Amino acid sequence: MTQTTESFSVSVANVRKAYGTTTALDDVSLTVQAGEFLTLLGPSGCGKTTLLNLIAGFVQPDQGSICIDGESVNELPPYRRSIGMVFQHYALFPHMSVADNVGFGLKMHQVPKSEIAVRVKAALEMVRLGQLGERRPRELSGGQQQRIALARALVINPKVVLLDEPFSAIDKNLRAEMQVELKQIQQRLGITTIFVTHDQSEALSLSDRIAVMSNGQIEQLSAPADLYRHPASSFVASFIGDINRFPCVIKARTETTCTVAMADTLLTLPITHPALSIGAAALLFIRPEELTLVPSHSDAANLGTGQVDTHVYQGTHVDVYVRFADARVLRVRHPGWQATSLFALGQAVGVQANLQQAFIFPAR
Repeated sequence: MTQTTESFSVSVANVRKAYGTTTALDDVSLTVQAGEFLTLLGPSGCGKTTLLNLIAGFVQPDQGSICIDGESVNELPPYRRSIGMVFQHYALFPHMSVADNVGFGLKMHQVPKSEIAVRVKAALEMVRLGQLGERRPRELSGGQQQRIALARALVINPKVVLLDEPFSAIDKNLRAEMQVELKQIQQRLGITTIFVTHDQSEALSLSDRIAVMSNGQIEQLSAPADLYRHPASSFVASFIGDINRFPCVIKARTETTCTVAMADTLLTLPITHPALSIGAAALLFIRPEELTLVPSHSDAANLGTGQVDTHVYQGTHVDVYVRFADARVLRVRHPGWQATSLFALGQAVGVQANLQQAFIFPAR
């Protein structure tokens, strides 16, 4: 397939959707830039698949508008929206050959047979399955079926590609390979892509921007690094990446910093939320990689001293869980594999935090 020369934006404005008494989407607005890879990320029931189905035209909004390249598609059926769709379970026709599956959309659009053959061949070559056109889907691996579903979505030269958790049915190693392949194809074609997943690592690795959703709303829409380093809410901080979370109380604050009491420890850190008042209950978040194990009672141990409770070996790192006298448990990410021998179970250790990378939000 030749590289796409024109990309199309998608805009969603003030969209609401309810199923009976359940609100699936509550006044959602966002714009996907032309050629962008945007991911809708969130837990089950957050509204991400409903939003994707609204853009595709499989369901209709109760309120609001959906536009592709500035033109409303609210009244258009799915087949007239120029959308390429990759479903979670691929939705391949078992009685058709691979080539016929890929060419099905072209046939429905009454493209001449000779052109269909050329475009199907190019699409199969693009996903590295050019020799498998005569096979049936049941003769392919999960990864190959996923590639066929992607080729079928792209062969019609859609304005926008929508992907609904397309990697959930394949194993971890193949999933990582397919993520790289998808991103390379998307960048090469320059096609606007909207991707739905509940897998945060998948979203972080693939996306230009991520819309984190919760309870039918978008909590934050940002680039992956901004989401990870600067979460806008306690939900985003908890949902993106691994993190430690502890209750605390605001003891003092300035324009840029606040001092909090966590158990019997006082900490001063940057303000990450404007609604933090003296005396208010708050939640302190800090990621495991921003913590370091130091000798017990070291002056550097700004989070105090505890005992090594558990090791969790992860190959490239070891997560060391440290239990404190007040029952707090901190997860500390130690690079390499030596932590199991350096920090024995039951050993007293201090924990040092990089407080410049801590987040604090009002307690809900």
